[in-house]
Amino acid sequence: MKLFVFSVVCALLQVSHQNPMSHWTLMPHVLVVEVDGTVGQQPLSCLELPEDLIRNEDIFWRKNGEEEEHRGNTYLVQLEESLGGGNYTCHHKDGSLLNYTVVLIQEDDTNRRRILVKNDQDYLKCSTQNYNGEFHCSWTWHSSRIGKVAFIKARRVTGNDGTQCSAEASGQRWMCSSSQSNFKCSVDNSGNRILCVDEQHCPYAEETQHIHFTVYVRTEHFLVENYSKFFYLSEILKPDKVRIRKVNTTMIEWSYPSSWSSPYSYFPLTFQIAQFRRGCRRCDNPCTDLKATKTLTVDSTDICHLEVKHKAQAVCVRAKDALCDSQWSEWSHIRLGRNKKNKNKKKYHQ
Repeated sequence: MKLFVFSVVCALLQVSHQNPMSHWTLMPHVLVVEVDGTVGQQPLSCLELPEDLIRNEDIFWRKNGEEEEHRGNTYLVQLEESLGGGNYTCHHKDGSLLNYTVVLIQEDDTNRRRILVKNDQDYLKCSTQNYNGEFHCSWTWHSSRIGKVAFIKARRVTGNDGTQCSAEASGQRWMCSSSQSNFKCSVDNSGNRILCVDEQHCPYAEETQHIHFTVYVRTEHFLVENYSKFFYLSEILKPDKVRIRKVNTTMIEWSYPSSWSSPYSYFPLTFQIAQFRRGCRRCDNPCTDLKATKTLTVDSTDICHLEVKHKAQAVCVRAKDALCDSQWSEWSHIRLGRNKKNKNKKKYHQ
């Protein structure tokens, strides 16, 4: 009896040593294997019922295009530390492709070396310019671990999560649909920014469900990590820069950003105006490089006019949502050019 128990224990120890912590399917033909740095194995199957289609010995395997010695319907991926990921393909003896599996390796937290760099205490930076249901998220790749997007999931948080996500063949466009939302996302050419839109979002209704956004990124060595953010659109709101121009030598006017939600009476903005006596010709932006001599805040739902002080050389304007504590937009500025050297300055600035 004792010998039997010892044999069972040994068998269990061997199985736990040979298998990874866990594995799951990210998308069709893409398997994520979680590892803890120890040696293990992950079985892959070529065909579900090979005996009905092809003889077992007529199947051979390739890893990243290189032929393996193994033959048969089942292949054991050798896992050691963070190694073992790759593109595994199985073929008929005549060379034709039968099936394939991309194995991605996810390290546990104790061994994980981040693919992305943390900025301002977070890995993802998400923002929106309006309430139309659009938002974008960006990140910074680690200098030695530059990769690409492997998967995107965007959904509204509900008790019943029936979200289904899919990708186009290019891997640059994604769709996540459920009864509560219909997100379409695309990766821009830089590879470190994603634009999403919830086509079911109503900008005039109260936003009662958080957006849960997750991006899976992978390296060329088949390592994968996922990063997530929860937010309401109002929490990541940052209006675009206002449009400002000089009417005459004493008057300027500004208007709402073209990207802002309308009507403005329903989505009002608050404006902050700063005036500067010094023009600071060598400054890239007087709004941030100089100290304002006069600052005021106004609420408006239309084009705004302001008579500037006669000694003012520059004026800056920025905006934020008047009904919630959103971020301020970037400053827009105009140099007034009240001397001969500046009289040829452009009148319009963005």
